[in-house]
Amino acid sequence: MRICIYGASSCIIDSSFIDEAEKLSKVLAKNGHSLVFGCGANGLMGAAARGFYSENAEIIGVVPSFFNVDGILFEHCTKTIRTETMRERKQIMEDLSDAFITTPGGIGTFEEFFEMLTLKQLGRHTKPMILYNINGYYDKMLDMLNTSIDEKFMNKETLGLFAVLNTPDEVINYLNTYVPQECTPEQMKHIYTKK
Repeated sequence: MRICIYGASSCIIDSSFIDEAEKLSKVLAKNGHSLVFGCGANGLMGAAARGFYSENAEIIGVVPSFFNVDGILFEHCTKTIRTETMRERKQIMEDLSDAFITTPGGIGTFEEFFEMLTLKQLGRHTKPMILYNINGYYDKMLDMLNTSIDEKFMNKETLGLFAVLNTPDEVINYLNTYVPQECTPEQMKHIYTKK
C-alpha cells in the first residue's frame, strides 16, 4: 500500500525524532509498502524518504514548483510530481495514498492531519490514519482534543477515526488489521443538532 507520511522538515529538532521516523519507514518498506510524501530532504520528511530508499521501495514526492531550492528536496524519488499550489499538492497526496501517518511536525503537519481527519469525519474517505506519537510529542494536542469533547465542541467518536501509536510493530499490526470506518454527517448529526 502507498503510505502518505506527514512530518517536520526542520533539521534542528532532536535527533531522536529523526531516528524513530527513519526506523518506522524502514519497517514499512520491508513490509512491502511505498511512500508518498512532500519531497523534503530534511527533518522527518527526509528521514522517511531515507528509510524507504534504503529498502529500494517506491518513493513518490509531491512538491510545489516554488520549493525549487538547492538542498531542500530529496533527490532519490522514484517519481517527483510538481504542482503549482500547496492545495494541489495535498490533493494529489491524498488521492495517491492508501493510508496516512502523521509524525511530529509544525503548523504544516498539523494542518495536513486535521484536514484528513475532517474529511474522514465527513465521510470523504475511509483510509487508515495514524498519529505516530514519538516521545509523546502529541500528548498535549490529544489533551486539547479531549477538552474539545468535554466542552462539547467535538464528539468523542472523532477520536476513534485515527490511532495513536508509538512503535513500528503497532503501525504494521494496525495497517494489517484495519477495517474501514464509515462515517457520515448523518451519523455525526447529534453534535450539530440541539436535543
